[in-house]
Amino acid sequence: MIWSIHHCTSSHDHLVVIVFIARANTFIDGRSLLGIRWLLAGVGAVLVSAVIGVATGPVAIPLGQVIRELLDRLPLLEVDSSLSAADRAIVWDLRAPRVVLGLLVGALLAGSGAAYQGVFRNPLADPYLLGIAAGAGLGATIAIVAELRDILGVDPVPLVAFAGALIAVTAAGTLSVRRGRVGSPTTLILAGVAVANFFTAIQTFVQQQNSETLQQVFAWILGRLSTAGWAEVRLLLPYAAVCVVGLVLAVGPLDVLAVGDEEASTLGLRPRAARRAILAVASLGAAAAVAVSGLIGFVGLVVPHAVRLVAGASHRRVIPLSLLFGGAFLALADVVARTVQAPAELPIGVITAFVGAPFFLVILRRQMAS
Repeated sequence: MIWSIHHCTSSHDHLVVIVFIARANTFIDGRSLLGIRWLLAGVGAVLVSAVIGVATGPVAIPLGQVIRELLDRLPLLEVDSSLSAADRAIVWDLRAPRVVLGLLVGALLAGSGAAYQGVFRNPLADPYLLGIAAGAGLGATIAIVAELRDILGVDPVPLVAFAGALIAVTAAGTLSVRRGRVGSPTTLILAGVAVANFFTAIQTFVQQQNSETLQQVFAWILGRLSTAGWAEVRLLLPYAAVCVVGLVLAVGPLDVLAVGDEEASTLGLRPRAARRAILAVASLGAAAAVAVSGLIGFVGLVVPHAVRLVAGASHRRVIPLSLLFGGAFLALADVVARTVQAPAELPIGVITAFVGAPFFLVILRRQMAS
């Protein structure tokens, strides 16, 4: 990458030169051998978690046969797995869609969390910051209480939860606008808190009026990846594709925003517009993930921070690695959730909280000490 720099006649110009050089070095470093190793590690984690997820369940299927069955579905490969028709149905109709759903949800939550932390420059930011959780929770509660029927063969709860999450995020964004201009990050967060409290109050009222549905509502709130097939995956996939592409394209602006608004403006970036666009993409992905999985906490908080600790702060690494390791983390957490008390299942949100809560306290302690 070649940077074109002409005249530097002031200290501010020297600062711009330093920023340009820092960005160039970050780009070059992102292509280094260490960066490639971490990327390969992320891909490996996804593959390992997928194989473990497909091979694990109440019906014992040998790991070698599962691996051969998965390889047989790859182009140009023909491998005889020796699986019976019943075992093959278990693999492809029950376990595989659940694993893929876990990979997608974990990737979206972790990627969105990395984007939120980059936009707000705060390692404690997470995808639920702008009322997404409250909006989705209210939507799911309404769908459960109203006993809505399937919409074109799809469970209505995710659809209504997704609509509620988008309404909440839109309301927070609208409230943060003042005199036609987008508000500061602090204003946006406060608007999100206000919207979340309002939606939570409505949800509480609805639950109290329909106490017979409390168990269903709380089961959804605690998070789950149970699926009857590929319907939820097909529902989530378009939003996941848009979000992943958007987040990957945002790595450059996120790195520029990290140097400060004044310097970012000097480099040709409009900070307010960039933040709004990145938050829109991240919120869309988080809303879609929450709609199909319920409220799974700490993934968007823990994974990006862990990636940042081991692979560096550049978003050229943080975003892709958060997507990969986030998917792997949630897929493995789901394996634990459905095996630790088999044949019963724990809510996956309980597993992520066991891992994430201590990690959160460590981050908080470091923030207070700095």
